[in-house]
Amino acid sequence: MSKLRVQSFAVSIDGYGAGPNQDLEHPLGIGGPELMEWFFHTRLWRNMHGEEGGEAGVDNDMAEQGFAGIGAWILGRNMFGPIRGPWPDDHWKGWWGDEPPYHTPVFVLTHHPRSPLKMAGGTEFHFVTEGIHAALEQATAAAGGRDVRLGGGASTIRQYLRAGLIDELHLAIRPVLLGSGEALLHGLDMRALGYECTKYVAGERAMHVFLGKRP
Repeated sequence: MSKLRVQSFAVSIDGYGAGPNQDLEHPLGIGGPELMEWFFHTRLWRNMHGEEGGEAGVDNDMAEQGFAGIGAWILGRNMFGPIRGPWPDDHWKGWWGDEPPYHTPVFVLTHHPRSPLKMAGGTEFHFVTEGIHAALEQATAAAGGRDVRLGGGASTIRQYLRAGLIDELHLAIRPVLLGSGEALLHGLDMRALGYECTKYVAGERAMHVFLGKRP
């Protein structure tokens, strides 16, 4: 049965999943790149950018697991780009260039309609205006029995957690303090929602914590 998984979502030790003031120059917000330092050194990251080398330790293993068995993605609109309000045109095609890293259908949550966007490498963005349940239904159908990965951002993950729809949540906890930004678990009682820690593994630059629903 298809699962909804959050994988490799980096948070600071003070609980922020992105820095403040996200814009074109700061896709992860001010200070946000510090959250991703664990990923930038991995072999997977370098291979994704056509480079050789990179580290092949625990962090790399965790990153690779995040792509295994994924048949579709769901993203919040901020994860697709910095544009707010109605789409002015179809010029903006994401943060990632001509070939995004997804290689599957990707369902972007938005309040404003936009036509599907096909990219190189098998990625096709679909823009969903009917809410989180509709996005999950469409992504699950597109995944063809494989799992759906929820990429974020923090606000989108909170919405799915409140609805009890996330089956597995993998957090890469970085030993940094952001001070402000997007607090991932703000306002959520994870215990009351039925989640518990199922595993934790120390990596080279992050502590990998896995949450799942109690049996």
